[in-house]
Amino acid sequence: MTAPEFLPADGYAGDITPAQAARWVASGDAVLVDVRSDAEREWVGYVPGAVPLAWKQWPGMALNAGFDEGLRAAVPAGQKALLLCRSGVRSIAAARRATELGIEAYNILEGFEGNPDENGQRGHTGGWRHRGLPWKQN
Repeated sequence: MTAPEFLPADGYAGDITPAQAARWVASGDAVLVDVRSDAEREWVGYVPGAVPLAWKQWPGMALNAGFDEGLRAAVPAGQKALLLCRSGVRSIAAARRATELGIEAYNILEGFEGNPDENGQRGHTGGWRHRGLPWKQN
């Protein structure tokens, strides 16, 4: 039996798999918002077409004071927001905030890089990149 592609959540619309997120974006049903820091997107990689809008910014990982305004501008009324971070933790907080703003928001499970493997390395056990979905690196 395969894992469900949507799980209800507390404080936001739900958690979805990277594959489901990619399908919703491709069909025009949702906007992918990458909430990782600018440095992460620059150094680790990014999803083409995703809206770059940090939830917290490097260095210091302070909350982005422009997040609310940027999210409202990025997600048209009636669209779903799909939030992506490194591993699916910051994107939960961002999805809760988006919900408070009246946006239907989902967290993308596993994030961009997934959880660390037995060697403490990301990108080998899950995540957008590991699942073979579109991404680029500078």
